[in-house]
Amino acid sequence: MADSSGSNPQSPGFTEKLKSWLYWSWTYICTLWFAMVLTMVYVLRSPLKLQETVNAASVFLNTLTPKFYVALTGTSSLISGLILIFEWWYFRKYGTSFIEQVSVSHLRPLLGGVENSSSAGLFSSVNGDTEPRTNVAECKVWRNPLNLFRGAEYSRYTWVTGKEPLTYYDMNLSAQDHQTFFLGDTQQLRPEDSVMQKAWRERNPQARIRAAYQAIELNRECAAAYVLLAEEEATTITEAERLFKQALKSAGKDTNLVVYIKRRLAMCARKLGRIKEAVKMMRDLMKEFPLLGMLNIHENLLEALLELQAYADVQAVLAKYDDISLPKSATICYTSALLKARAVSDKFSPEAASRRGLSTAEMNAVEAIHRAVEFNPHVPKYLLEMKSLILPPEHILKRGDSEAVAYAFFHLQHWKRAEGALNLLHCTWEGTFRIIPYPLEKGHLFYPYPGCTETADRELLPSFHEVSVYPKKELPFFILFTAGLCSFCAMLAMLTHQFPELMGVFVKAFFSTLFAPLGFFADKMESFMPSCLWHQLANV
Repeated sequence: MADSSGSNPQSPGFTEKLKSWLYWSWTYICTLWFAMVLTMVYVLRSPLKLQETVNAASVFLNTLTPKFYVALTGTSSLISGLILIFEWWYFRKYGTSFIEQVSVSHLRPLLGGVENSSSAGLFSSVNGDTEPRTNVAECKVWRNPLNLFRGAEYSRYTWVTGKEPLTYYDMNLSAQDHQTFFLGDTQQLRPEDSVMQKAWRERNPQARIRAAYQAIELNRECAAAYVLLAEEEATTITEAERLFKQALKSAGKDTNLVVYIKRRLAMCARKLGRIKEAVKMMRDLMKEFPLLGMLNIHENLLEALLELQAYADVQAVLAKYDDISLPKSATICYTSALLKARAVSDKFSPEAASRRGLSTAEMNAVEAIHRAVEFNPHVPKYLLEMKSLILPPEHILKRGDSEAVAYAFFHLQHWKRAEGALNLLHCTWEGTFRIIPYPLEKGHLFYPYPGCTETADRELLPSFHEVSVYPKKELPFFILFTAGLCSFCAMLAMLTHQFPELMGVFVKAFFSTLFAPLGFFADKMESFMPSCLWHQLANV
């Protein structure tokens, strides 16, 4: 028993060595087999009449007119061009090459290779073990603390543009949130709760609204129904506020409902210009329910305080929530950078800074910008208006493009209000990438940048928005290859059409040069091997 237990740990190592030896030997066996096939073909060229076949093919090719070669190269250029267009579209939509994806998923297992997924390579530990990092909080989808109202804001965008600002994936997440938040105990559902449970799952907005009215008919005090009407039926913020106040009266002691409604009421006051009232409501809510920090109400408070230009109060909030033990967000990092940039940006000049160097305050501001850009590198393009903004989604992915859209949508005005802040950001934000040359492998102040953001952002953001990708992906090999093939075939077709005789001479010279080494090798073999041996092999 002792011997068997002691030999077991060595068996996996022996198996791996055996596999590696087989893979190593298989390469040389295939090379040897290919060389033997070529030798046998050459030896049996007389019985197989290879010389006569080659001569007949040469005569046939010589009889073809230049028009045939023009058609051949033109068709090749057309086909490779169509493949190029499809590859480019697939790459823009899914971020990978279709040919490469098919090769990796179908051909590599047949050839005995091991699939090397990008996710496995990104999060491998020092010992080589793969860690399940894709499930950590970096890749978790969060509720947007500043999400808009569907009826009063999102629907207006749809009426004007005819485009849907929310994806089904995003709305489905919201439906799950509402069911969990408002109807947590499914064993004690009242009739109106059962109706609302179905209402949140409805895809059609009108069906959800009808279900809410049905729940109100069953119970005039159904707070969840008034919440749904305030979110989706109210076409103005004032009307939404009225419905939320009605819902608050009916909420009773339901903590989840009370917190949600009070927060939305504070957001209504903020949107209606009653900012001081909104700030008081948010502060009271955070004092009354201090354990609900996961709802990120402090981000609503930060935005409202920035609108009041109460920068000392903003700094006080940051001192509490910008802590190393607490999760970060774009709002926290970029607001901290804004406050430090605001202190020096009005007098900042790149030319003067290059001559005299950066002062301590300017260095602190630059380091804060680098920190914010490392956390979410997508934000600066929106703040600097290098990329167009869209309405923010109801859910965001931290460090992703969806979070950048949500932050810039509400905070761009605050950066513009601070004189010179955007100029300082413009001059310094790209310097972050020199600090983290390999962001997927190693970060500077944060964990390595997660590789899952692009996929999740494509689900959260509408299809008409061009998702920002970081780090920027290089064009796949097959796109470059098909582009080169298409251009080369088109050039050959044009040259053959314009200069048929010259191209004929060129092609003959090219192929004669190409096959010259083979002729030289065959002559050497004939001189090296006895002629009687060739004769005996030919008679076999």
